[in-house]
Amino acid sequence: METKQLSDLIVEFNEWLDDAGQSETNDPNAMSVATVDAEGEPSLRMVLLKEVDDRGFVFYTNFESQKGSEILDNPKVALGFHWKSLRRAVRINGIAEQVSDEEADAYFQSRARDSRIGAWASQQSRPMDGRFSLEAAVAKYAAKYPVGTVPRPPHWSGFRIVPHRIEFWKDKPFRLHERRQFNKTEDGWTKAILYP
Repeated sequence: METKQLSDLIVEFNEWLDDAGQSETNDPNAMSVATVDAEGEPSLRMVLLKEVDDRGFVFYTNFESQKGSEILDNPKVALGFHWKSLRRAVRINGIAEQVSDEEADAYFQSRARDSRIGAWASQQSRPMDGRFSLEAAVAKYAAKYPVGTVPRPPHWSGFRIVPHRIEFWKDKPFRLHERRQFNKTEDGWTKAILYP
């Protein structure tokens, strides 16, 4: 059975992501993130991949949001990428770990100022009385941080998904698609070809 290293898989993933950057109109780095709650109810939403390397796949969020709290309770996560223009997809299963404070601070400060204010103002995933309550919160934090650095909220950071399974999918004629699945072992990553 063929064995690879994670670095080989990340190189291929980045090649596909670069191809998507040339052909996808919007957000080639968009990915679905699947989590489960305490009762085992699954939940799926779209986020943006912000970094990928041999350590894993990184995105940022409010830890008090539904996805944030679910991941903190159960770090098993699935990711999905679908690039329709390329007729390719990647599926990833892994374990979430928090990025370092230094990584989160650096990324937070790279965001647009309005996005940093929004991270303070939004009680992400929770019901709101109306749009005015959000706008009032934005005004409150814009007044609190009128100039200079907007600090990162303590409830806002990132997750790195450390993969243990990666599948590359390519469209083929007559729905006889190509599926290559790689599973982490003690010796590296074993490859399996799956039926479509």
